[in-house]
Amino acid sequence: MMKQTCDVVIVGTGVAGLYCALNLPDYMKIRVITKRKADESDSWLAQGGICMLRGEDDYEPFFEDTMRAGHYENNEKTVDLMIRSSNSIIRNLVQRGVRFSRDPDGELEFTREGAHSRPRILFHEDVTGKEITSVLLKQAMEKPNITIDEYTTMADIVCRDNICRGVVAFQEMGKPYVIEASHVVLACGGVGGLFDNSTNFPHITGDALAIALEHGVEVEHLDYVQIHPTTLYSEKPGRRFLISESVRGEGALLYDKNGERFTDELKPRDLLSADIRAQMETDGTRYVWEDLRPLGEQVIREHFPNIYSRCLEEGLDVLSGPIPVVPAQHYFMGGIRADLSGRTSMQGLYACGETGCNGVHGRNRLASNSLLESLVFAQRAADDIAFGKPCGERPAVSVDLEKYRDADALFAHYRRLVRDEMDRMRRDCLERMRCGDE
Repeated sequence: MMKQTCDVVIVGTGVAGLYCALNLPDYMKIRVITKRKADESDSWLAQGGICMLRGEDDYEPFFEDTMRAGHYENNEKTVDLMIRSSNSIIRNLVQRGVRFSRDPDGELEFTREGAHSRPRILFHEDVTGKEITSVLLKQAMEKPNITIDEYTTMADIVCRDNICRGVVAFQEMGKPYVIEASHVVLACGGVGGLFDNSTNFPHITGDALAIALEHGVEVEHLDYVQIHPTTLYSEKPGRRFLISESVRGEGALLYDKNGERFTDELKPRDLLSADIRAQMETDGTRYVWEDLRPLGEQVIREHFPNIYSRCLEEGLDVLSGPIPVVPAQHYFMGGIRADLSGRTSMQGLYACGETGCNGVHGRNRLASNSLLESLVFAQRAADDIAFGKPCGERPAVSVDLEKYRDADALFAHYRRLVRDEMDRMRRDCLERMRCGDE
């Protein structure tokens, strides 16, 4: 395939990549690439909802809930910006046709999840991510200046003198080729594919992190991996099915092997996951029980139809009794270091969504902040690309494509590189904690 040229390359078709593309000017030629089908992003899988500031009286509680969940390691500027931007983001989504749940009077309906002090989460049944992402994907596919290439994998970035000039990509069974661009946006998810038990799609393996490490682009907190407390227990291989935090926010309870409650179900995810693992060890079991019956049949059928039907497929009726749940890898708070506009330490290279790390989540993400964060900072990346200071003349770059022809070896190397760096950062963190205790 011959070399291609465009104004912006975006890697990833989750909400961050799509929203960035949709917020760029129509005169820009945009190419979006994705490893698999365009609807196979982790954004599509998000169940619970998206947070929204409910008036000025909610600002301090929202800010405190986010900071407390993140163990106060959050970047306060990014937290403030995310919260303050939420109303305009939601208004735009509604204008685009996203169907959030509404009460009988037509007002937006809010739910509550773990570690939230009050209801502030908008939702569409229990498939909020699918609702938002499908709307954005349809609109992106209709725009003549946006081209979406499915089954197209980024193998590397093209750069010189710390200036990004595009990406190296290849399609299935195809030869590597270069896509030249003035700006590159990495919005290709986290690291779930590196874990045996994860709620993420298995093809999302942290490729962008490995490429950043190879080129000296700054990364941070690669050891900040979030475990979701409640996924449906299964001995089958493959992606784990999430039992949404909203279920517990609406009143679901957790039981030990004797049918007794053992924790506060609304704790932050990391603390609740630790409680569940401790209880499993005490009980000598591989799961605990989650009881949805306190919600009532109407709430289960109307708010959580996807969870209800999936459990039935597994031979479990949530209307009749508790279901087995277990913690699994879910989200990645670390990533490529990014500023308030998604800019990385390499000129012309941006990172947003789960790929980037701007500090908004701290050590642990508050439930339903992920979709909001992705949208807010994807829009800011688009604004910076469109209205920021021009980068000036960019150096010509020649690329030796031969080294990319053995894709299996290349991506095995990338996976090892990311795992090793995650382990190194985890060891360093433990050492700092140990020294602080002495």
